[in-house]
Amino acid sequence: LGARKLWQRIPSVLSPKKVVEFLAAPGRHDPFPYRDRAILELLYATGCRASELSDLKVRDVHLDESFCLCQGKGNKQRLVPLNQLAIDAIRKYQQVERSKLAQRQTTPPEWLILSARGRRLRREAIWELVKKYAARIGVTESISPHTLRHSFATHLLAGGADLRQVQEMLGH
Repeated sequence: LGARKLWQRIPSVLSPKKVVEFLAAPGRHDPFPYRDRAILELLYATGCRASELSDLKVRDVHLDESFCLCQGKGNKQRLVPLNQLAIDAIRKYQQVERSKLAQRQTTPPEWLILSARGRRLRREAIWELVKKYAARIGVTESISPHTLRHSFATHLLAGGADLRQVQEMLGH
């Protein structure tokens, strides 16, 4: 019985093919397709938790150097590399949507990911977006930002990455 409980707790992993489909799910008919694409790319490229992404500040994202600083549990900071797809998605979001969203506040917001009102996008909203785009590509199992975190780690390990380095990237 104990072993069965453990298996039920292990998060599902999206296949690399499904990840590609998932990352491309935001489209023209969505209110903020570039922001949403940046969110999905960041979740998968960094293995960050939804709360870490929600708290990510513009000053912590270094696109030219291909990394971001994530504030993890217990206020632990970690350096996370960014791939080119994530960098491109963030740049596009910043050029097209973020500046308009930021103007909805009197003082420039420090967070990277903004809500329709120009405030920090809450982690619950990130969860809802993940669920929305998962449903759009026909993934019905319980998918969450944590699924992307787990897929990120699994795909890195399958590609030959060092377990210790993957653990560090995840903040373990």
